[in-house]
Amino acid sequence: MRNITDLIEQYLKQMIRESAEGTVEIQRNELADKFSCVPSQINYVIATRFTLERGYLVESKRGGGGYIRIRKLELPACQPIHEHVLRTIGSRIDQSAAEGLIYQLAEAKLLNGREAQLLKAAVSRETLAVTLPLRDEIRARLLKAMLIALLVESSS
Repeated sequence: MRNITDLIEQYLKQMIRESAEGTVEIQRNELADKFSCVPSQINYVIATRFTLERGYLVESKRGGGGYIRIRKLELPACQPIHEHVLRTIGSRIDQSAAEGLIYQLAEAKLLNGREAQLLKAAVSRETLAVTLPLRDEIRARLLKAMLIALLVESSS
């Protein structure tokens, strides 16, 4: 059985998919009531599962009529995906941002599950056991090379 965090994440993603504009507005307390959980659980799901690195933009308005708006950002369609990858990674990238990019590409079906797992293993801090900032530079080089190879191969 899945935990409440996974259920809330899947519910929100389904709402976003069903939305014409790829955006959903929720009230934290109402969603907490729906799932019989505390509002901080909703905050946790949004903070960890709907990040910019994972391809989501979150806006919130506090107060009486407050809301949380979550919008799915699409990968650039008008430019080659490898340019997006190169620009996103830059000359160095930390593990969290690298995993977020991998997640975003997998969500967009540009990587399969196995490819995503292999990429995450290759760029983990345990695999790249060198000190910062060298680790982030090596991670960026590895990730760029592997993603370009995978994405060029899949588009051929």
